[in-house]
Amino acid sequence: MRTIEKAILNRTTLLVGDSAMERIANARVIIFGVGGVGSWCAESLVRSGIRRMTIVDSDRVCITNVNRQAMATTQTVGRVKVDALKERLLEINPAAEITAIQEIFSADTADSFHLEEYDYIIDAIDSLKDKIELIVRATDKTLAKPKFYSSMGAALKMDPTQVHISEFWQVDGCPLAAVLRRRMRKQKRFPGRRFQCVWSPEVLPNLGQARTCGTSACMCPKKGNGEGRADLADHEWCTAKAQINGTTAHITAIYGFTLAGLIIQDLCKTKK
Repeated sequence: MRTIEKAILNRTTLLVGDSAMERIANARVIIFGVGGVGSWCAESLVRSGIRRMTIVDSDRVCITNVNRQAMATTQTVGRVKVDALKERLLEINPAAEITAIQEIFSADTADSFHLEEYDYIIDAIDSLKDKIELIVRATDKTLAKPKFYSSMGAALKMDPTQVHISEFWQVDGCPLAAVLRRRMRKQKRFPGRRFQCVWSPEVLPNLGQARTCGTSACMCPKKGNGEGRADLADHEWCTAKAQINGTTAHITAIYGFTLAGLIIQDLCKTKK
């Protein structure tokens, strides 16, 4: 490892040893979705020694993201999420190789990501349709190399002690997992192999009034707002969601850290 990395990662190296740190540094990870879960997963991985990472998200930082996303501050509102997160990750480890892709993973774009090139694939996607597409493709039996981990729903939760790790078909009590399985059965599209999920059975009600971020504090691109953002100026990100639910920083971060932990643990497994 390079000198600055050795200093940054000294405490991790003390715990896991030099050979594990080499495996961590050489692993290639791709994270789809860098919101409340994916952003903390990315940060934890870089702080743990992952050097080669690709982060994928089409969104921009919204004022309502500040309560839970690693790169979201009042200074980054309006910026492309993957760009803001890349900047933060490079501040943590300037030697990291971060590829930021402002794109939606979908059936139309899936082939462009070359999943076979990665050692680990993290799913932190919100869209049901695109989430199923990633699950099916990332677990395809012909895709032998990458290990795949997925985040189930992290909204409407407060209790950190209820966060679990289970195989997808064993997740019991998570509404998102239930909907995914129903849609898979209806479409007759199933995972090619088993994979681990981070999830919680807790489902709390929204007690506050649901609202979009259409306030004077919002800097998200709006249709025809004349902000000069030709790439995304015609998309109203905040009003595009089918449903907006309450979220907390500690739960989304625990989900993200747990996903990162699964990768680091796997890389530290070795025969003595």
